[in-house]
Amino acid sequence: MRELQASADLAAALAVEYFVYRIGLCAGMLAAALGGLDAFVFTAGIGENSASIRARVAEKLAWFGVSLDPAANKAGKPRISHTQSKVPLLVVPTDEELTIARHTLSLLSSSVAVH
Repeated sequence: MRELQASADLAAALAVEYFVYRIGLCAGMLAAALGGLDAFVFTAGIGENSASIRARVAEKLAWFGVSLDPAANKAGKPRISHTQSKVPLLVVPTDEELTIARHTLSLLSSSVAVH
C-alpha cells in the first residue's frame, strides 16, 4: 500500500481508490446485515499504519454519521473519531505473526497428542 500511495502511476492511484471503495462497499453490506454498526475498527498493517487510508475510508463511512478527528488519526490514537461521531472509529493493534504461531503450536500439540 505504501508503494501504491507513493507511486505517480495512474494505475496505482486507481488501485488505492478501488481498495477504499471496496471497504466502503463491504462496510455498507455488513452494516445492513447487522442492522447498524457499534464501531468501525481499523487493524493490521494498513489499518494500523496508514492515516491517509483511514481518512479516506472514514469519508466513505460519513453516511453512517462517522466523524473523523484528523489530529487523532494522524497521531495514530486508539480512538480516531470525534466525540460527536455516531459510530466510533478505533485503531486496534494486532500481532498476526504471534497469533499464527500460537494457532500453529496448538494445532501441532493436539496433532501430536492424538497420534
